[in-house]
Amino acid sequence: MVTMDEITFKPTLSFLSQEDKEKIHRAVLTILSEIGMKVHHDEALALLMDAGCIVEDDGMVKIAAELVLKSIDSAPDNIIIYDRESNPVMDLGGHRSYYGTGSDLIYSLESETMRRHPCVLADVVQAARVADAMANLDFIMSFAHPSDIPAARAYLHSFQAMASNSVKPIVCTAVDRRDLSEMWEIARILRDGEGELQAKPYAIYYGEPVSPLQHAVESVDKLLFCAEKSMPVIYSPAPIAGSTAPMTIAGHVAQGLAECFCGLVIHQLKSRGAPFIMGMGPAVLDMSTAQCSYNAPEYLLSYISLIEMSHFYNLPNWGYAGTTDSQAPDEQAAFEAGLETFIAEMAGSNLNHDVGYLDFGRTGSLDMIVILNEVIDQVRRLSRGVPVNDNTLALDVIREVGASGNFLVHRHTLEHLQSTQWRPELINRQGFDKWQADGSTSLLGRAQKKLQQVLHAHQPIPIPAEKAGLIQKRVDQFK
Repeated sequence: MVTMDEITFKPTLSFLSQEDKEKIHRAVLTILSEIGMKVHHDEALALLMDAGCIVEDDGMVKIAAELVLKSIDSAPDNIIIYDRESNPVMDLGGHRSYYGTGSDLIYSLESETMRRHPCVLADVVQAARVADAMANLDFIMSFAHPSDIPAARAYLHSFQAMASNSVKPIVCTAVDRRDLSEMWEIARILRDGEGELQAKPYAIYYGEPVSPLQHAVESVDKLLFCAEKSMPVIYSPAPIAGSTAPMTIAGHVAQGLAECFCGLVIHQLKSRGAPFIMGMGPAVLDMSTAQCSYNAPEYLLSYISLIEMSHFYNLPNWGYAGTTDSQAPDEQAAFEAGLETFIAEMAGSNLNHDVGYLDFGRTGSLDMIVILNEVIDQVRRLSRGVPVNDNTLALDVIREVGASGNFLVHRHTLEHLQSTQWRPELINRQGFDKWQADGSTSLLGRAQKKLQQVLHAHQPIPIPAEKAGLIQKRVDQFK
């Protein structure tokens, strides 16, 4: 039986026909089986050779279509992710969409001055606290690469800062297998053991191969570690259209998918059924500016195509939302970040990062995180669709009110008010006089005010002292 707010049709966004997807799929298999990938990792080469792949003297590997399809089938089609407190918060797969910040930004834009500074560890802490307070951000990344920490230790210190300042799941980056192992150890401490961590994953590792068609030692090493530990892993190339990948959208997507699936094959050969998240960063080289755009129409078309192919393969995907190429949280930023977020939600992208990115992925804005928290809330309202049933069609109510009454005081209006109408906190819906009386504020001004309230008042749930001490000891001993 359909309830009053249940929908029978979920709105979706699609740009590829079934025939288009089949053609891209065949191109992916051709790249892997006939053109090949260069793998710079001895253990991975041994795994591939034992599985029947052609391994040439220079490390070029050709992977048969049957092995690719077997690896796609063995990878889980959904992955449940838990927060620090062991609560399930994300079910990756299908058309379910989740949102979080990004990682490793070089600069942070100061809210009050609109000046940017090189990122430091304090920026990681602030971003984690702000994201922790935002109801529509489901996971966190570092948002900053701390320049005040030695490079070899920066990722581990960032992980500790994130875990200490938010309960939300973490997507982490790492230099190599060694510091990734330390992050896994921190997660194990928080979970009270390896078995509990595998049963309730808390951290996801984000790694990349090197386009075009190469898989570096460090990238594969971390991929294999994740397979061994059943740690969810994203393996997402970032081929640049017109530079490290074909200019055309179909060729761009086909190459990116092939690079991702080479990693998937290695990962599943190491540990069949281990959690894997497919993806691709579809960067576009603007030939007039030499900038890699996050928001060009071609980027968005490649991104939508990647999302649709993830549904074709029935695998969870790594996605993008809330980014802008603008250097400030201005009108361009709101348009670009809002459009990309709408696309992610309506196309059904699963794990969407980079919320709050400015300036081609170089600068982060906490103000934009606050603004996009509301944007995500609104697009989530849109994605709920239109429930159509006897109760929502309201024929009896229309008949009862007739031509001479009104619906304002009718019980049906009250019953459906909260489930139908979405309420903004930052977006202005006041009349002119009220808006003027309240100070004629802008969206950015209102976001800045809310940001300051969060920074002064929000306190994340602390890590228990005993566990915090064990974590600190590991971080201190890491050299």
